[in-house]
Amino acid sequence: MSRRAPLILISAGGTGGHLFPAEALAHVLRGLNLRVVLVTDERVGALAEKFPADEVVSVPSATPSRRSLPGMVEAAGTLWRGVFASRALIERLRPAAVIGFGGYPTVPPLVAAWTMGVPRALHEQNGVIGRANRFLARRVSMIATGFPEVRGLPRGLRATVVHTGNPVRRSVIEAARTLYPSAHKGAKLRLLVFGGSQGARVMSDVVPEAVAKLPPEYLRRLVITQQAREEDLPRVVSTYRAIEAQAEVRPFFSDLPQRIADSHLVIARSGASTVAELAAIGRPSILVPLPGALDQDQAANARTLQDVGAALMLPQTDFTPERLAQELTARFDDPDLLTKAALAAKAAGRTDAAERVAAVVLGLAGIDPARYSGAPTA
Repeated sequence: MSRRAPLILISAGGTGGHLFPAEALAHVLRGLNLRVVLVTDERVGALAEKFPADEVVSVPSATPSRRSLPGMVEAAGTLWRGVFASRALIERLRPAAVIGFGGYPTVPPLVAAWTMGVPRALHEQNGVIGRANRFLARRVSMIATGFPEVRGLPRGLRATVVHTGNPVRRSVIEAARTLYPSAHKGAKLRLLVFGGSQGARVMSDVVPEAVAKLPPEYLRRLVITQQAREEDLPRVVSTYRAIEAQAEVRPFFSDLPQRIADSHLVIARSGASTVAELAAIGRPSILVPLPGALDQDQAANARTLQDVGAALMLPQTDFTPERLAQELTARFDDPDLLTKAALAAKAAGRTDAAERVAAVVLGLAGIDPARYSGAPTA
C-alpha cells in the first residue's frame, strides 16, 4: 500500500504580496505529490479560489497598533485566540512542516507550531523584514529571503538564512519566455503603468500630465496601458483623449504578467512581488516606493533593481509630471537605455525561486518527495 503524502501547512497574509509567492510554492509542492493546506485571514476573498490547496482555513488574527493601548490589548487577545485555533488545526492535520509568508495571520500558526515542536520556516519577500516576520524570526529554524540582503533581521539570530529569491506565479514564468520587444528610434514605445490599490492614485495624478508634456513626435509613438482606480478612471481617460494619446485604461488587468512582457517600460510601485516579476520577465522600470511605510521596505526593494541598472527609483516627492516627462524623453532619445535596463533586470531575475523554497521546506521536514510518487494526497 502506498504511503499517504505528507502535508505542508502554508500560512500567509490575505493580500497578493504574501499570497502570490505562497501560491507559487504550493504549485511546486502539489507537483511533488505533497498535500497543502493554506492558513490565512478573511481578506483573502477571491484570491483563495485558485490557490492550489486541499483546504483553506481562516484563523483569528489582528494587526497590533501602537497608537492605541486598548487596540493593542484587543489585537493581542485575538492573536492568542488564533494560536489556540492553530494548535487545534495542527493537531488535526499533523503537518510535516509549517512555513509562513508574512503578515500577522502567519503569527498564530507559526507560534502554535513552535509550541508543538513542528518544523517551521519563514519566507521574507522584502528587502526589510516585516514586523510579523521579525517577531517570528527567533521561533523558526530556517528563513528564506527574496533578496540577497535583508535589513532588520534580529541580532543573534540562530535560524539559518538562505537567499532563494521570491517565488513567482506560473503566469509570470510563462510571460518570462517573451523576448524584450526591440526598442529603437522611430518605433512605438509601449508604456505600462500600475500601482495597486494603495498606489494607483498617484499614478493617475502624475502620468497623464507627464505624457501631456511630451513633444508631439514622441506622443504619437507612445502606447499606454494604465491601471486606474474606478474613481480616477474618468479624469485619466479624459486627459488622454484631450491630447489624443493612444491609451487603454482599466481598473484591473487579469493578464498583467503578459502585459509586463509586452511593454518597453513599466512605471509602478515597488512591492516585493512587482520587483520579482519585473526581474523574472526582464523589463526596465521606473519605481515609486510607497511613502510613509514604517520599514521603508518598498524603497529597499526598488534599490535592488536600481543598483544593477535595471530601474530608476523615484521617491514620490520627485515623482512629478515634469520629472517623469524628462525621464520618458530621455528614453525616447536613447532607446539603448531601455534595452540595457531590460538585460540587467533579466540577469537579476529568478524563475526557480519556488523550487528553491520548496527545497528548504523539504529539507527542514526531512522529506524525500520520491518516496511519495503516486501516493494519495487526499
